[in-house]
Amino acid sequence: MPAPRTTLRRSIAAVAALPLLAVALTACGYGSESTDDDARKADVAGGKKLSVDTVRIGYFPNLTHATALVGDQEGLFQKELGGTQLKTATFNAGPSEIEALNANSIDIGFIGPSPSINGYTKSKGQNLRIIGGSASGGVKLVVNPKKIKTLDDVKGKKIATPQLGNTQDVAFLNWISEKGWKVDAQSGKGDVSVVRTDNKVTPDAYRSGAIDGAWVPEPTASKLVAEGAKELLDESTLWPDDKFVITNIIVSQKFLEEHPDVVEAVLRGSVKTNAWINANPDKAKASANAALKKLTGKELPAEVIDPAWKSIQITDDPLAATLDAQAQHAVKAGLLEKPDLKGIYDLKPLNKILKAAGQPKADDAGLGVK
Repeated sequence: MPAPRTTLRRSIAAVAALPLLAVALTACGYGSESTDDDARKADVAGGKKLSVDTVRIGYFPNLTHATALVGDQEGLFQKELGGTQLKTATFNAGPSEIEALNANSIDIGFIGPSPSINGYTKSKGQNLRIIGGSASGGVKLVVNPKKIKTLDDVKGKKIATPQLGNTQDVAFLNWISEKGWKVDAQSGKGDVSVVRTDNKVTPDAYRSGAIDGAWVPEPTASKLVAEGAKELLDESTLWPDDKFVITNIIVSQKFLEEHPDVVEAVLRGSVKTNAWINANPDKAKASANAALKKLTGKELPAEVIDPAWKSIQITDDPLAATLDAQAQHAVKAGLLEKPDLKGIYDLKPLNKILKAAGQPKADDAGLGVK
């Protein structure tokens, strides 16, 4: 029988956003910079410049980064920035975005909790702050229904995760452990074969029979379902209130200190974008898809984007308590030395904006700067 919901909830809470392992840190290069269109240049020319000429924002071409996709596509960030020019760069993995932040190639980033924790601890709390939330959910276990009908049937099968030690990989490893099964984390061999596969090629691996399922974020999960896979488990159902952080906003501490006006402008753009997305889900979905087409050369078909979009919750709240739980359970699992995460959050700019908008303040779970 499947493990009880409460047990699964604890297991996923333990690791859903663990830091990437050292192997993953060295595997990725920097992202690619997007070009400015004429409309954006016109906005820059007509607005009042803030304390810098340009702000550089990084994000993934991924639906869990919908705030960045839509905010850029609709010009909502640029409207708040006025004469300060927005430049964007896209990344395929968190470590490369952290490297870019550390190298002063970007100033602000939309990124997952794992690399946020990893970057902060490796720099001994000197390189970044989390300044806001962006998204929750959007991670599923999808399987070949001919081979896997229940959670217990996962034993003995080949299940893909995106990368050794990434958020979903460690979550799946811990879930396996909670089931009482044994797997060597490094090799992925054991009672379940964990196959590390780039999300871009996971559908091909599924079609060829090289894997029997995958524990992956959207839209990869919905792409697999479109190929005939079945959703077996939605990770959000394993969390209290069905919410856990999947994307938050980070900023270079140096940039935050030197250019608080620019940081506030970006956060205002984020809050307004999130409000627009939640008020106009269909228009926002189309906008995100248009942004993906611009960045990747093709949009997602309806059978993929429709279910994927529904599984992601857009939020200003960074859900700090879930990040703290994830980190502490990572320590318990022996995958992370006990970190000092105090100071990883600075939610003062966000809460100033939320207060002005008549919204409740976000909580830093005791991990904010003094």
